[in-house]
Amino acid sequence: MIGRLSGILLEKNPPEVVLDCHGVGYEVQVSMGTFYNLPSLGEPVALLTHMVVREDAQLLYGFATASERGAFRELIKISGVGPRTALAVLSGMSVSELAQAVSRQESGRLTKVPGIGKKTAERLLLELKGKLGADLGAAGATVVSDAQADIQQALLALGYSDKEAALALKALPQDVGVSEGIKLALKALAK
Repeated sequence: MIGRLSGILLEKNPPEVVLDCHGVGYEVQVSMGTFYNLPSLGEPVALLTHMVVREDAQLLYGFATASERGAFRELIKISGVGPRTALAVLSGMSVSELAQAVSRQESGRLTKVPGIGKKTAERLLLELKGKLGADLGAAGATVVSDAQADIQQALLALGYSDKEAALALKALPQDVGVSEGIKLALKALAK
């Protein structure tokens, strides 16, 4: 699976962007929060991604932060919520606003998102309770360097959750190398 893309921003057509990664143009669907924080065309950009493989398509969804991707992954686990609906939720509110709505059980905030009705909002609140609310502060760490992004991807590939990977990254020194960082993170997670 493709977990991260780094390249030159070629096109911006909301909600889709095209990234040129060494001559290959990847079409990536992004939330509006990520879209508004993208650099100008022709500038370098790095996005964390989630790949969805269906019978008729292979789709990439891109995120500026690990917390946004984590929220997306939690949303698509919910029955009846697909990647488009999850992206709509993340376009309609930030991850912290979503976490607040979940912790306060405010279905009214979710029904303001296009495509989310009262029943779907209530199901989202029920399913996300305890997964997104109070834990978000710990899981909301952003990736600050390429080394940290590589370490995070290695941990995710080994089966650790976004939350566990984010907690392990927080404990690492900022200037740690990839191989040493993976070793230290695995030691921290083994405790």
